[in-house]
Amino acid sequence: MIRFAASAIVLLSSLALAAAQTPPATTTPPSKPTVKKSATKPKAAAVKPAEQMNSGPCRLGVISVIGENYSVQKFGVTIFEAEAKEVPIDWGLDDLVFARVRAATNNDSSIRRIAYPKGAFDPFYHAKAIFIPDPKETLPVIVKGFTANVNCDRYLVATTYKSKLPNSNMTLNGIGTYNQGLGNIIRHSHLFANVAITLIDGRSYEQIKRPLTDIGANLAANMRLFEDPITKLDNSLFPDPPETASTNAALRERTRALVVERLDRNLPGYLKEE
Repeated sequence: MIRFAASAIVLLSSLALAAAQTPPATTTPPSKPTVKKSATKPKAAAVKPAEQMNSGPCRLGVISVIGENYSVQKFGVTIFEAEAKEVPIDWGLDDLVFARVRAATNNDSSIRRIAYPKGAFDPFYHAKAIFIPDPKETLPVIVKGFTANVNCDRYLVATTYKSKLPNSNMTLNGIGTYNQGLGNIIRHSHLFANVAITLIDGRSYEQIKRPLTDIGANLAANMRLFEDPITKLDNSLFPDPPETASTNAALRERTRALVVERLDRNLPGYLKEE
C-alpha cells in the first residue's frame, strides 16, 4: 500500500513537471472577413458640345475653305514690279466663319459645321477649264461629293476669290496684305479679305442665288468716300520677308477683325429665310 502511494506521488510529480515545461498554445487572431467591393458602375460618357451640335436635324451645314493660306503682295509702278507669295497660316479663320454664322442665328442648334476631305476644293481653286466650265470644278458638284450622307437642308460655303486692285490691273488673291508705292520711299500698305458666300440646296444641289445681297454689299463698299480704316496697315506691320506673316500676331488680329467685318456685312442676306 505504501509502495503504491509512493508510485502515485512520483507519477503526479512527473506530469506536473511536463505541464510546466510545455509552452502555452499560441492563439491565432481571427482573420478579418473579406469585404467584397461592389462593382463600380461605369459613368455615362459626357456628351461633348460638338456631339450635341451634330445631333438632330441639320437646317444649315457650314463649310469654310478660306483659312489655309495668306497672300503677301508687293506692287510697284508697273506690273513687272509685282511680287506675290502664298504663306501657310493657322489663324483659325475657318473657325471664325462658323462662329459668325452661329452668332448671326442666335446659336441655332440646327446649324452644323461640315468637315471635308483634304484637297476636296483643289479643283475649284485650281480650275483647269478656261473657256468651257467643267462641272467637276463647281462648288455644287464638289459639295455633293462629300455630303451625300449628311442630309442638311442647305449648305453655306465660304471661299476666297481674286479681285482687282482699284484703279489698277493688279490682282489681289484671297485674304492677305499688299504694299504699293514708288521704290522704297513712298509706299503704303493695306489688308484685303476677298470672302465669297455661296448657298447650295441640300436636296437638288443647285446654287441658291442672292443677287440683291451681293450687289448691295459691293455697292456700299465701292461708294465709300474715304479710305477704309480697317484695311489700312502701318508699313511696319507689312511682313518682309513674306514668310514672317504666319508669326505676326498684330497682322493676325487685324486680319481676323477684317474677316469678321466682311462676314457680318454679308451673312445676314444669306441666312434669312425666304
